[in-house]
Amino acid sequence: MTETTQERQKDRPWLIRTYAGHSTAKASNALYRSNLQKGQTGLSVAFDLPTQTGYDSDHVLSRGEVGKVGVPVCHLGDMRTLFDQIPLEQMNTSMTINATAPWLLSLYIAVAEEQGADVSKLQGTVQNDLIKEYLSRGTYICPPKPSLKMIADVAEYCYTNVPKWNPMNVCSYHLQEAGATPEQELSFALATAIAVLDALKPRVAPEDFPALCGRISFFVNAGIRFVTEMCKMRAFVDLWDEILVERYGVTDAKSRRFRYGVQVNSLGLTEQQPENNVYRILIEMLAVTLSKKARARAVQLPAWNEALGLPRPWDQQWSMRMQQIMAYETDLLEYDDLFDNNPAVDRKVEELKAGARAELANLDSMGGAISAIDYMKGRLVESNADRLNRIEAGETVVVGVNKWTQGEPSPLMTGDGGIMVVDPAVEAEQIERLTEWKEERDQDAVEQALKALRAAAEAGDNIMPASIAAAKVGVTTGEWAAQMRKVHGEYRGPTGVSKSVSNKTAGLDDIREAVDLVSDKLGRRLKFLVGKPGLDGHSNGAEQIAFRARDCGMDIDYEGIRLTPEELVTAAQEKQAHVVGLSILSGSHMPLVEDLLERMKAAGLGHIPVIVGGIIPDADAERLLAQGVARVYTPKDFELNAIMRDVVALVDPTAVAAE
Repeated sequence: MTETTQERQKDRPWLIRTYAGHSTAKASNALYRSNLQKGQTGLSVAFDLPTQTGYDSDHVLSRGEVGKVGVPVCHLGDMRTLFDQIPLEQMNTSMTINATAPWLLSLYIAVAEEQGADVSKLQGTVQNDLIKEYLSRGTYICPPKPSLKMIADVAEYCYTNVPKWNPMNVCSYHLQEAGATPEQELSFALATAIAVLDALKPRVAPEDFPALCGRISFFVNAGIRFVTEMCKMRAFVDLWDEILVERYGVTDAKSRRFRYGVQVNSLGLTEQQPENNVYRILIEMLAVTLSKKARARAVQLPAWNEALGLPRPWDQQWSMRMQQIMAYETDLLEYDDLFDNNPAVDRKVEELKAGARAELANLDSMGGAISAIDYMKGRLVESNADRLNRIEAGETVVVGVNKWTQGEPSPLMTGDGGIMVVDPAVEAEQIERLTEWKEERDQDAVEQALKALRAAAEAGDNIMPASIAAAKVGVTTGEWAAQMRKVHGEYRGPTGVSKSVSNKTAGLDDIREAVDLVSDKLGRRLKFLVGKPGLDGHSNGAEQIAFRARDCGMDIDYEGIRLTPEELVTAAQEKQAHVVGLSILSGSHMPLVEDLLERMKAAGLGHIPVIVGGIIPDADAERLLAQGVARVYTPKDFELNAIMRDVVALVDPTAVAAE
C-alpha cells in the first residue's frame, strides 16, 4: 500500500524570527515579548552601532547612533533589562554581533546565571564573523589575526561550557548585499569557515573536532533570482560536506550537516513603489524553504518598508505572518525534496560548485581568507559596480525603478510616513543611565577585572572567562573593547576602490569632458571628498559613488568609514576639496550633518557644496536642504551618472549640458 501524504510525518517548521531591537533595552524587551506572543519562536537581536563597534553610548563617535539600528547594550544592567521576563534557558537567541561577540555573549551568560539557568542548556548563536566585516559591513575593531583568535576563543569556550550554542555564524548575507555573485558568496563564505576551522583544530582533541565542526553554522542571503538562489543553497550543502570530508576527514554525517539561518535580500528592496517589496520578500523566501535538502533552520524576513526607515511593530508582524502562512497553511513540510534528480537544477548546482571551487583554490593560493581580504574586497566592489551598471542600462529590470515606474500612490505610506522614528531624547536618557551605572558600581572591582582581561589578551589566553568575570562586576562595552584595542591595535579595512579606471560603464564621455573642462578652469583636477561620518559601516553606496567618480575623471579622496565630522572637515581643508559627499544609512544623518556644516562654516569652508546620501525621510531631506546641504540622495536615486553630473554642476553650472 502506498503511503499517503496525510500519513507522512510533517517536518518541523524552521525557527521563525524577526530581526529586532531599537531605542532602549526596555523598549526592545517589550517588542520581543510582544512578538513571542504573536507566534515568533526565536529571538534575533539587533544591536546599535556603538555596541557593535565597541563604544559606550557617551563616546564622541556614538553621537546620533544610539538606539538607531538596534538596541544599545553598554553593561550587564542593559542586558538584564533586555531579557527581563524572558527565560533564557527556554529561548533560542540569535545575536547579530561580531567584533564585540565575546563580550555580548559574556553578558548574556551572566544574565542567564542570574536567572538561575543551566548555562549548558543555552541555545542560540552569536554571528562572530569578522572576516565579512572587513569585506562588507565595517563593524570590525581589531586586525584580522587577533580577531580570528577571538572567534576561536568563543568557539572553544562554547564547546566546553555551552555545547548547544552556535559560536559562529559564517555570514555570507552581507557579501551579497555588497554585490557578491553566487559563486563569490559561496567561496568567500566557505573560505571564512575554513580559516576558522584551521584555527580551531589545534585547540581540541582530534576526537572532539568533528563535533566542533557541527557547531559552525551559516547565515545567508537569498535574492530575487530564486531558482539560482535555491541552487546556491544546494551547492552550499554539497561543498560544505566535501570540505569537511576531504580537508578535515570528518566522517560523522551529523557533524557534516550544513546548518543555516537566513534573512532574505534587503539590497533589492526599493524606495519606489515599496509595496512591491512584499512580493519580493515572499519569492525570496521560497529559495530557502522549497528544497528540503537545503532548507533553512531559521528564517527572518525584512519588512516591506526597510528601504524607507525603521519598520514599525505592525510591519514586522506582517513579515512574520508570511512565514507562518508558508509553514502552517501550505503543505510544503509534508513532502520530500521537490528538486531531487531535476536535470536543470542539477546542472545549475554543478555550475555553481565548479565556480566556487575555482575561487576557493585561488583564495587558498593566496594563503586563505585572512590573507586575501584586500583581494576579496576589490572583487565585491567590482561585482557591485557591474550590478548597478546593468540596472542603469535597463539590462536588469527592477519593477517600479527602471520599468513601469508610473503607479498609484501607496496607501501604506499615509499618516506616519510608513516608518517608525526613534525619539532623539533616547540618546540622552541612555547616557544618563550609563553615568548612573558607572557611579554605582564597585570601581576597584572594575579595575581589577579590566587588568585581568588585558593580561589574558596579552598572554594569548582564552578571553571568555575574564570577559564573563568583567561583565559580572559592571565593566562596560566601551571599556572591554578599549582593552582589546590597547592589546591588538585598531584596524582600518580596505575600501576596494582601486586607483584604476574602469571602461565598463557606458555613457560617461560627456561627463568626462565636463570634468576635464571644469578641471582646466580650476587649474587642477576636480577634487571630490567622500566619507562616512559616524559608525555606519554600510559602505557599498559610498564605494560605488567613489568608483564612478574616479571613472569620470575626478580626483577622488575616499576617506572610508567611522569618521567624526571634525576629521572630515580637516580632510576637506587639507585636500582642498571642491565637493564633500557624505554617506549615512544608520538614521543618524541629522545630528552628524548639522555638526559637519557648523564646522565647515567655522573653518571658512561654508562655500564648499556638501551632498548627502542615505535612507533619509522626505521631511529630514527638506530640513537638510534648508540648512545648506546642496543635494540629498536616497535609494531611489540609482542613476549614478546623474549624481556625477550634479557634482560637476555644483562646481561649475555651465559645464554640464541640461538633460
